Amino acid sequence: MRYFFICLLALLLASLGSAETRDIDIPFYQSWVNSPHADLDSPAFNHWEEEDDKLVPERCAACHSTTGHLDYLGADGSTPYQVDAKAPGLEGVQCTACHNRAVSNMTEVRFPSGSSVTRVEADARCMDCHQGRASGASVDEMVAEAAVEADQIHQVLKFINVHYSPAAATRFGKEAGGGYEYAGKDYVGFFYHDDFATQCNDCHRAHSTQVKVNLCSDCHRDATSEADWASIRSKNSTLDYDGDGEESGIKVEVETLHELLYATMQDYASQVLEAPVLYDSGVYPYFFNDSNGNGVNDPGEAIYPNAYKSWSPRLVKAAYNYQFVAKDHGAWAHNGQYVLQLLHDSIADLGEAVAIPPIERAGEF
Repeated sequence: MRYFFICLLALLLASLGSAETRDIDIPFYQSWVNSPHADLDSPAFNHWEEEDDKLVPERCAACHSTTGHLDYLGADGSTPYQVDAKAPGLEGVQCTACHNRAVSNMTEVRFPSGSSVTRVEADARCMDCHQGRASGASVDEMVAEAAVEADQIHQVLKFINVHYSPAAATRFGKEAGGGYEYAGKDYVGFFYHDDFATQCNDCHRAHSTQVKVNLCSDCHRDATSEADWASIRSKNSTLDYDGDGEESGIKVEVETLHELLYATMQDYASQVLEAPVLYDSGVYPYFFNDSNGNGVNDPGEAIYPNAYKSWSPRLVKAAYNYQFVAKDHGAWAHNGQYVLQLLHDSIADLGEAVAIPPIERAGEF
């Protein structure tokens, strides 16, 4: 039974190439085939083609292979919430990954932090993968192992990557524990937008994943295009979160505060650790040595042999939150309060060692 659904779908899709059957109408096929979930040229699905066996390893298969996802769900008869074997590559996220009995019966979603949330809504099937691969707890465990002062470099410390698109962890805030939450600080939980925009598929088209831009203008009258999102702001959020002296839309406040965090990290790395750092969002492992200390990502610096290794507890916490927000491109919409709190607290913590501008912390909007 393990490959039954996959094989059935493969045979059906393959039949589209024949003259006799090319006009078969598969529901939502065109939307899906043009979506990121079907892009087999993407590293998300072809990364393992360079391996000898061309198989997706267990730690990745749950989200990077349809077969692996069915294994994770237990839809193939295996134990749920674990992947038992490597899975074929170049499958993408096919119909059966999201349409099967196991996913229809889901009642909870488990997060990397160890937390779980009750979720019987249809978007539970999205949240299994779009939640990241790490959590604030991962950072705390590593820092505890190093057992050094906040500004002391230690070889045990390294950058922990949340991975790609942790939208579900952002939406559920402290309930999911996806971000690094500083001790003694309060954080918001699940962001309830409104009755019409709360589930993933309320705002994203299920099969193409595209955002339903027109939905925004139902309430935000001036937001008729993606460019207008920058101006959206709740009347209950009146603080200057990024410290630039202006009350901008929440998207802009998040982006500017995010930039401020990076600048503060660079100041801290140079002034306190005496080991300048650079970031590149598209090159693993993302943080690199700023060899000439000019603060600019020059050619030849963002390469793996130049990976940054001068981590202190204070810097690894800030770097984790920086990446958490960077990899959720809709973080400002998924839970603006939560990410503003994460960014603020990271900057404030670094501010115990370097100078920072005055910024205000987000509470409940």
